[in-house]
Amino acid sequence: MASTAARPGRVAALPPRERILDAAEELFLSEGIRRVGVQAIAERARTTKMAIYRHFATKDALVAEWLRILAADYQAAFDRVEKEHPGRPREQILGLARFIAEGLPAVSHRGCPFINSLAELPDRSHPARQVIENHKAHQRRRLVDMCAEAGLPDPEQAAAEITFVLEGAQVSVQNGSIDRAGERLMRIVEGIVDRHRRPAGAPRPATG
Repeated sequence: MASTAARPGRVAALPPRERILDAAEELFLSEGIRRVGVQAIAERARTTKMAIYRHFATKDALVAEWLRILAADYQAAFDRVEKEHPGRPREQILGLARFIAEGLPAVSHRGCPFINSLAELPDRSHPARQVIENHKAHQRRRLVDMCAEAGLPDPEQAAAEITFVLEGAQVSVQNGSIDRAGERLMRIVEGIVDRHRRPAGAPRPATG
């Protein structure tokens, strides 16, 4: 889901549910989940609180659906790199890293929505937190599979290292501690993949 913040006038053209989600996204990213009330979302979406509750039983349900849509966008990035680089898992992994690197400028001034949301949702039973945890677990499984397909002898370890780099880059660019974060991210991920690659002729690791 793309934010409507940069496209004034588009909000009114959207169906009510999408209008509510776009308004919620804009406010959650700029002000945080806890600071934003349903009334503020209704005003930004040019609707009413009653209309919001017709689509979402609670604010928590709205937050969970917003994060579910964001998670689907990230999962689509996996699908896209697999389609763009069929049978070339190394390029698929680097394509994912590039997807994160290209998104770092937005993260630098708004932060990662998943990281920010986790900080605001300490209760592990919160439906939105469960969306994030399920998304991260699914993302990790797909990355492990890519590492296995790339012939890395320890796909779990390689995927863990890559995940540390991808998520660490987002935190670093948000707090401004690292310059040229995207360039450094790509170089490190490429180094991880190449360092873990099995020697020519070595048997492929078992998967599953």
